[in-house]
Amino acid sequence: MTNTNVLEQTVVTALAEALCDDPFYAAITVDFEADEAARRAVLTEYCRYSLREGRHLGAVVILNDDPHGGAIWTLPQAPEVVQQAAAAKHAAFAALLGPRGFDNYRAILAFMEPAAHAVIPAHTWYLSILGVAPHRQGQGLGRALLEPTLRHADQNGSGCFLETFSRATLSFYRRFGFNAVAAHLEPTIGAHYWIMLREPHSL
Repeated sequence: MTNTNVLEQTVVTALAEALCDDPFYAAITVDFEADEAARRAVLTEYCRYSLREGRHLGAVVILNDDPHGGAIWTLPQAPEVVQQAAAAKHAAFAALLGPRGFDNYRAILAFMEPAAHAVIPAHTWYLSILGVAPHRQGQGLGRALLEPTLRHADQNGSGCFLETFSRATLSFYRRFGFNAVAAHLEPTIGAHYWIMLREPHSL
């Protein structure tokens, strides 16, 4: 593999390791729950697709000298770009996730997207994925992955938002200016999640 391919493989493997126990990712890989190796492989390909989509539709932050995590952002796009990206993603995930997982994926998004639209201003930047490999957590890598795009958002006067199913991450995100603006019980997963918003900071 080329150096670029090795870097990407390291990143997507780290993201899959970080996200494997998250309720959302468990629900969309449910077809592979009896084979953990296969489930990890599917989740790795999901992360690979998300990484490439982030490069097309937003921003991706990877540290070349420590690629054991990544941050994937979606930035505001024209409606036709959003529709085309959604159609491509659905086609890819229908083939990747399996029937139950893809049904879960669509049902979860059908609940979460309107909930976010109800409380998040238009043109807000979306932190789609932030993940750090378990063996590198607690060492400042998450901060290093977040801060560049937050600075860019502040320079642009843009707010940022995210969704998390992990209560444990709330205090982490609050340190960067995110505040919970809504909490819901997602019915497909049967778990609570929080919508967090960060207003742009004055420079």
